[in-house]
Amino acid sequence: MTPKEAWAALRAGNERFVHDEPAERSQMSVRRAELTAAQHPHTVVFGCSDSRVAAEIIFDQGLGDVFVVRTAGHVVDTTVLGSIEYGVEVLGAPLIVVLGHDSCGAVGATAHTLRTGEQPPGFVRSVVDKVIPSIAELSGSPDESEDEDEAVLADRLRTAHVRHTVTTLRGYSRALDAAVTEGRTAIVGVEYDLAEGSARLVEVAGDVGEEPLR
Repeated sequence: MTPKEAWAALRAGNERFVHDEPAERSQMSVRRAELTAAQHPHTVVFGCSDSRVAAEIIFDQGLGDVFVVRTAGHVVDTTVLGSIEYGVEVLGAPLIVVLGHDSCGAVGATAHTLRTGEQPPGFVRSVVDKVIPSIAELSGSPDESEDEDEAVLADRLRTAHVRHTVTTLRGYSRALDAAVTEGRTAIVGVEYDLAEGSARLVEVAGDVGEEPLR
């Protein structure tokens, strides 16, 4: 597939999911046997670990269709970068999706820290520390954000964090940047609405035949 075709497949799958019309496909022994020798996913999905945001389900994809990497708040580290590079450089996926969502616990915790200065316990703090740089993507100064309602700040931070993550993947990985520059791969930022089940395009690096919403 091309990046455009991969995004079209995900967009169509999400439409089916929203309208409760999943595609008929085999996930049983025959399909499992077909995949034992190799996998050829058309998309790498880098999303949040939230149990309500399972990429294969919300995009109505089958076994072998998507290569999924998940961390709380879709925060990036070297293992994440290596996993995504594997999906693109070894498996040949022409699309990377950064998948954020509303009511994200990691983003909410970050908004709380920015608003109050209170830090979460244990290693949860490391997740918040990796989300905080996305505050630079917000319009207005950090001081203005501190005066903002926490729920409103979390809502704005969610979108900023998705866009910042798209930029981070290209900035940290020469391989991913080259793949986008050469047109072999595109990276899109998507926000998922828990209640509606819909996926909204908010950022694009490369060409997927659709412009992001602003």
